[in-house]
Amino acid sequence: MNANDVTTTISQAVTELKALRPAYASLLDFYEKLCSAQEVSKKTLQLPPTKISDELLAVKRKEAFPLIDPSEFSVDTKASVALLKELCRLAADSNEVLAQNAEKIGHAITTGSLDASTLFSKVLTGDDNYLKDLAHSLQVDKEVLAFAAYCSIRPSLSAHAEHLAAGYLDKDMKWETGYCPVCGSPPALSILRGEGGERSMVCALCAYEWKTFRIHCPF
Repeated sequence: MNANDVTTTISQAVTELKALRPAYASLLDFYEKLCSAQEVSKKTLQLPPTKISDELLAVKRKEAFPLIDPSEFSVDTKASVALLKELCRLAADSNEVLAQNAEKIGHAITTGSLDASTLFSKVLTGDDNYLKDLAHSLQVDKEVLAFAAYCSIRPSLSAHAEHLAAGYLDKDMKWETGYCPVCGSPPALSILRGEGGERSMVCALCAYEWKTFRIHCPF
């Protein structure tokens, strides 16, 4: 699915959800604009290629190990910072909690009191103590801070995952384990596609989608 198709699909879904849940209209509008901004950002990324040796790849395949650890993802810091700033701008028209926190995060970026590169790396390593301390120093909600950082690097994670999968995974292979074959993170959801209802999982971190058996518990 190309960027235009993704944007169109999201727009249609948002329209349907707003009709069902009008109280969430402003938040849904924010998500629609954010997803569109992420697709635009993805087109500008410059990520170094990742190489996995034949020997290491053979071990990973034999033991059903993921290709990389989340900490090994490449992130285009410049593009991600630009997206973080755009997210903060878009959040101004969302709900009050998100808007207030985003304003403080945006100000911290502008004044240099927030090191975005370190923030991005800490999100990937799951350093909760760092996030807690940073949120306290910026006087923002920790969950909003983590959400903003993750949304900003997601295009990089998705693009890197696609590159790795294209080079080292068989797209028709059914992955039997309950974690992403690219980064080892758990799935966010399970999907049934097509007339036969072919089942696939979508990674909660890098958004990579992999095939699995329909009648099968991967966990």
